[in-house]
Amino acid sequence: MAFEIDSRINPELVPLAWLIGHWEGSGNGHRLGGEDYEFSVTVDFTENGGNYLHYVMQWFETDDEGLPIRSLGMEGGFWRPQPNGQVEVVLVHPEGFAEVYLGTIDGGRIEMKTDLVARTTTADIPATGGHRLYGNVESHLMFAYDQGTTEHAMQPSLWARLTRV
Repeated sequence: MAFEIDSRINPELVPLAWLIGHWEGSGNGHRLGGEDYEFSVTVDFTENGGNYLHYVMQWFETDDEGLPIRSLGMEGGFWRPQPNGQVEVVLVHPEGFAEVYLGTIDGGRIEMKTDLVARTTTADIPATGGHRLYGNVESHLMFAYDQGTTEHAMQPSLWARLTRV
């Protein structure tokens, strides 16, 4: 990992410090019950001295030159490292659902599964669960997101490779 941990960072964040920053890249998606697609993606992990990271991910349809032309989705939330290599993550989605994940941090690898999913009565996506994998692979952020809904069993939804910018 080619980065330095800021000495002012909250010590509880050290296991997640490799995530901090702005990331950009591209990926592939699969609409549950639908077609496959390609997208560009940005991910931001920021800290403010607390014992959590603030997280925002946005993905976009792109034109022939790779420039974003339409939002395909976004999510935001908080990543809270816990003792013994554990992590709790709370995410919200503008489609009307929220997810609470529990997982493990193993160096540059993070794996987590939903502990709870809550939906509004008008949620656009009837989400029931998720499984996520994040990894530092040759200084790139790789991620995969599997999602289940009331209509579809858990299956791959998004996967991407990003570079710290």
